[in-house]
Amino acid sequence: MRPVSDFLDTNVLLYAFMEEERAERAQSLLAQPFAISAQALNEFANVGRKKLNMPWADIREAIDALVALSATIVPVSEKITLAGLHLAQRYQLSFYDATMVAAAIEAGCERFHSEDLHDGLLVEKQLMIVNPFG
Repeated sequence: MRPVSDFLDTNVLLYAFMEEERAERAQSLLAQPFAISAQALNEFANVGRKKLNMPWADIREAIDALVALSATIVPVSEKITLAGLHLAQRYQLSFYDATMVAAAIEAGCERFHSEDLHDGLLVEKQLMIVNPFG
């Protein structure tokens, strides 16, 4: 994995492909080196299809672009799952949010960009939660 400071949550990835006010900010985050989790790609496909009614071809094109742009993609693993369980309990996060945070820590990131988590929360003395839209 290449070291990178910024980890992007699924909501940031989705906004980058939508035509709405947050798209420009999300796209600016994609223009800098960033890390994501394979889980974010899975969530992107699920939300893109179910909530945004994106055609499968558009989902594939978007995921191909995200893979090409990402400096690091953290795989879902037993280690990430177990770390996610710990973080969910310690910081009162949902399990899926906690596994994303665990992936960011695994990647060595300093900032976790998400609209859905506690802006300003410092996780494990190394990862700051940042709401890029706040």
